[in-house]
Amino acid sequence: MRGRGTRHSADSTLMKKLVILISGRGSNMEAIVKACAAEGWPAQVAAVISNRPDAGGLAFAAAHGIATAVVDHKAFASREDFDAELMRVIDGFAPDLVVLAGFMRILTPGFTAHYARRLLNIHPSLLPAFTGLHTHERAIEMGCKLAGATVHFVTAELDHGAIVMQAAVPVLAGDDAAALSARVLKLEHQIYPRSVRWFVEDALVWDGDRVFHRDGAPQLLLS
Repeated sequence: MRGRGTRHSADSTLMKKLVILISGRGSNMEAIVKACAAEGWPAQVAAVISNRPDAGGLAFAAAHGIATAVVDHKAFASREDFDAELMRVIDGFAPDLVVLAGFMRILTPGFTAHYARRLLNIHPSLLPAFTGLHTHERAIEMGCKLAGATVHFVTAELDHGAIVMQAAVPVLAGDDAAALSARVLKLEHQIYPRSVRWFVEDALVWDGDRVFHRDGAPQLLLS
């Protein structure tokens, strides 16, 4: 097993390639790109790909010397056709890990199987609670005392898969969805880069369908 730390960064043969998928501003993508550079991960963000040509995150990626591509879902008659083209473009960059960072498309089973155990997502709830959309509104409506975000490996079942890390914040009296979302997003920007770094440093260990940090690092961040 490879060692940890930054000593691999000078050896390109050990570098892992990342491809990040976005649909909008890509704030989690920005957090990952910045952390990768600042912390000297043994990794390279090889490309940022969007299904929307107007995604704001594409400009950030280009400004940081990262290749960009657009696979517009509106140009395809079926989800399967879109996913097939998206896989073709992704595989052109030969990634070790594909990172979903606000990528607002439901992926087909063929796509998720193709990238099994090398496809990460972040979802704005404490999974398995509140899969799907409008997570913060639903948490408030249900009277939850905690809300948060989950980094997980992607499977064919929406918002399921092995949990890598979670972050939790209290739901405060008077919270609306926007206020709660803003507090959760700050923690997303911490746990997503950390989870990706664990992957590129070979620090994640599978135990059946569950994932643990090999050295027992905490997989929960509380605010």
